Amino acid sequence: MGVRRFRLTEDRGSSYFVYEMNTKSPYDECVVYLLAKAYQRAHALLKRRVSVYGLTPIQQLVLGGLWHEEGMSAGDLGKKLGLDPATLSGILDRMAEREWIVKRTDLEDKRVLRIYLTDEARNLEPKLTEERDCANEEILRNLSIEERVLLKRLLKDLRD
Repeated sequence: MGVRRFRLTEDRGSSYFVYEMNTKSPYDECVVYLLAKAYQRAHALLKRRVSVYGLTPIQQLVLGGLWHEEGMSAGDLGKKLGLDPATLSGILDRMAEREWIVKRTDLEDKRVLRIYLTDEARNLEPKLTEERDCANEEILRNLSIEERVLLKRLLKDLRD
């Protein structure tokens, strides 16, 4: 159970009590919980920004991979983004339905599906990149440069 205390504060000459409850959850020291909560916050920020364009954060991630290397196979795209084939397949189907991407069979190997951007998706790269950068800045705004660098390094270490 948390510690309960009263603090006397003054506001414009009148005194009143502010009830504060300092609680320490068993999850406050749990890395899995803290990462999950940080992810929820970051995901919500990015979702709010990209939903204006009719995209989800994961779809924006797929576009980002294709902006970097258009025409890669679905398998290579999945590996690059760390998405399993079943998950990526559904995402690509929805993106093709909404005309963000075009799926084409490789001319040399009919088993390979190559992914290409539509003109609309290609043209949105600057805007969506700016939205992602703004979301990143909002998440990191209370951190110093050193803390930002350290956080990114630690997250990469945990990812690998």
